[in-house]
Amino acid sequence: MHDDSATTGERLATWLEGLGLADHLANAGLPSFERDLGGLVRWRDPGTGQPLTAEQLADLDRVLHQDGDDPAHAVPLALVQLRRRAQVRAALLASAWHTYASLAAVRGASENATRFAVHKAAERHALLVVAHDGGVLVPAFQLTDAGELRPELGAVLEPLLAARMDPWQVWSWLTQPAGLLGGDVPHELARDAAEVDVVRHAAVRLAERASAGS
Repeated sequence: MHDDSATTGERLATWLEGLGLADHLANAGLPSFERDLGGLVRWRDPGTGQPLTAEQLADLDRVLHQDGDDPAHAVPLALVQLRRRAQVRAALLASAWHTYASLAAVRGASENATRFAVHKAAERHALLVVAHDGGVLVPAFQLTDAGELRPELGAVLEPLLAARMDPWQVWSWLTQPAGLLGGDVPHELARDAAEVDVVRHAAVRLAERASAGS
């Protein structure tokens, strides 16, 4: 890179590092960068792996600053959303969940029988199952001590899963404070028999929004 492009590359890299967004460039399909031992920024084209030209850096600069009324202070919203999604997934993965094997142990059943039962329940929209790293996770919040679906959550899960919402989004909504419920956590509020219908109504509204936006 010549001097102008090197300056642009350094400015963009420092800006993204300050925003905590540098690690999400590749997942957004954008050029990414690394610093050499001397701290010099090296930007690479995601398709070819070749260094970015001055023109490509200028295009990237425009793309990253296109959101907002003031380009000088714009924040790349797509990267912010990717960072937020990664943070949410990390928090969910840090909570309790089961594999087929661990759920089988809780249920006192074989792994094959548990796998079959989980698949059938998921097909009926009666169990939240989340794909991850080539396998599946069964979030534990929805289960009884015996490893079966909590009865009060059946009517809550059904509209969300039937709407084909992203399972990660379903997991997140059910386990975090929800605006539709005045800041209460849906799966916890559903334990109250007097409130479970309110939770289901909120789930139906969320499912309708998801369907309308798909």
